[in-house]
Amino acid sequence: MADVLKYGDKVHIQNGYKDWNGGYLDTNGRNPGAGSVYGVSTSDTPTRAAGTGTWEITSAAGKRAGEQVMSGEVVHLRNLYGEGGYLDTNGVAASGQGPAAKYDVSTNGEKDRGGHKTGSWRVFAQTSSPGDQAVRVGDVVLLWNLYSATGSFLETNGGNPAPTGAKYDVCTSAYWNRAEDVGNWRFAKA
Repeated sequence: MADVLKYGDKVHIQNGYKDWNGGYLDTNGRNPGAGSVYGVSTSDTPTRAAGTGTWEITSAAGKRAGEQVMSGEVVHLRNLYGEGGYLDTNGVAASGQGPAAKYDVSTNGEKDRGGHKTGSWRVFAQTSSPGDQAVRVGDVVLLWNLYSATGSFLETNGGNPAPTGAKYDVCTSAYWNRAEDVGNWRFAKA
């Protein structure tokens, strides 16, 4: 099936805030966090600069390129801009992002910084058609980070200023969908 996501696919990841107006997951600027490569925010376009909004899906469980991504599997998301790096939680979220915000999000050169699963994301599809557990382009998904005993969900959050050229800052939250679909994401092929 052409619309099923596969490991090795290059994708753009759109946020669902306010009827899919949350922007596209994007690297933007250097991040001062330990071991971080770039800061992560959203942008109005998936192509703000060459590769900043393009991510490669890789398996955390050793599935090969070309195999289907199934709901509930753990993935790594590698950014294709410059030095790129893997989507990673690193440091506490900004205080302005509220008490539900847990961790800042950046990219890191390691898949799982220090072996702590900071770059491991479990993909949960809300539903798909047909209902065969495969994740498809356009499916609404949650991205749950495995760092810490409780984990946390990727979301957009306006409580911290976004960098120049960005739409919203990105962090993780204790809640799967804190408000107005900020925790909903969908993939499109790049």
